[in-house]
Amino acid sequence: MIVREELKLVTGNSNRSLAEKIAGYLGKRLTDCTVTKFSDGEVFIQINDNIRGADLFIIQPTNPPAENLMELLMLIEASRRASAMRITAVIPYYGYARADRKDRPRVAITAKLVANLITSVGADRVITMDLHASQIQGFFDLPHDHLYSSVIFNGYIRSMNLENLVVVSPDVGSIKMARATATALRADLAIVDKRRPWANECEVMNLIGNVEGRNILIRDDMVDTGGSICSAAHFVKARGALDIYAACTHGVLSGTAIEKISNSPIKRMIITDSMDQSGRSLPETFEVLTCSELIGETINRIFDEESVSSLFKDTP
Repeated sequence: MIVREELKLVTGNSNRSLAEKIAGYLGKRLTDCTVTKFSDGEVFIQINDNIRGADLFIIQPTNPPAENLMELLMLIEASRRASAMRITAVIPYYGYARADRKDRPRVAITAKLVANLITSVGADRVITMDLHASQIQGFFDLPHDHLYSSVIFNGYIRSMNLENLVVVSPDVGSIKMARATATALRADLAIVDKRRPWANECEVMNLIGNVEGRNILIRDDMVDTGGSICSAAHFVKARGALDIYAACTHGVLSGTAIEKISNSPIKRMIITDSMDQSGRSLPETFEVLTCSELIGETINRIFDEESVSSLFKDTP
C-alpha cells in the first residue's frame, strides 16, 4: 500500500508573518523549528518536529541581511538529513536577483550563484514571485514555479475605479510587466526612458507616450531606494499627469526610500508582503497587499499535483 506524504510548512526568521498567513490559508500549522544564533553570530537551526516522508515547503525570502539566505540553505540541509520526501524552497523575494549577468568586467553573477547553492544543498523544487529578470528561472536545474503578482494587483487596481488610466513603465526593464498590466486593465501604456550612471542612481531622459491629463499607475517589480519610481513620478507630473499611483511587488525600501516616496507626487504606494514590513512604520500612503493566498494556493496545487499555470489569467 502506498501512503501519501503529508504537507508540512517550515520557516526561518525572514518573514514569519507571511508564513503564518500561508499556513492559515492552508489550514496547517508551521512545523516547530528553532532558528537562532550563537554569540558569535553564526546561525543555528534545528527542526523539532518529525518531517520524515513529508512534502515540505520552506517559506523564506532571501532579502538582506545575509543570514536570511543562510537560514534557507540550512533549513534545506536539515530537512534533507531529516528524510523529507520532497523539499520545495518558497522564495517570495529572491535576493541578489539584480546581479543576473556580467554587465561589466570581473563581477559575479550572484543570481546564478544563489541558484547553485539552493540546488546543491538539496532542494527539489523552487517557487519564486516576480523575479527581477524572468530568465533567472533558467539558472535553476530544478522544477521552478514563477508566480506573478498581477493576480493580486490587477483586481485591487480595478476596484479603485481609476478613469482615463495610463500604465507607466519607469524604465525599459519593466516594459513587459507594464504592458501586461495595461492590457489587463484596458489602459494605455507609457514608458520613461531612463539612464542610470551609477548603481542606485538614475537620470530620467525622455517619455514615450502621452500622460497629460491622465491618471497614472507606475508598475515595477520592486522599489529599493525609490529613486527610479520617484524620478518617474516627478517626470510625468511635470508633463501634466493627474493622480499618480505606484504598484511594486517587492518593497525593499532601503535607505531614505519611505521618506522619498512620501515627498513625491505618488498618491498611493502599493506593495506586497513578500518581504516583512511589520517592523516598519509605513505612512498612510502605503498599502500592503498580502501574497499569502496566491502562494498558499500554489503550494496546495503542487501538493495535489494540479496545474499552477491555470492560476494566472493576467500574467505578464
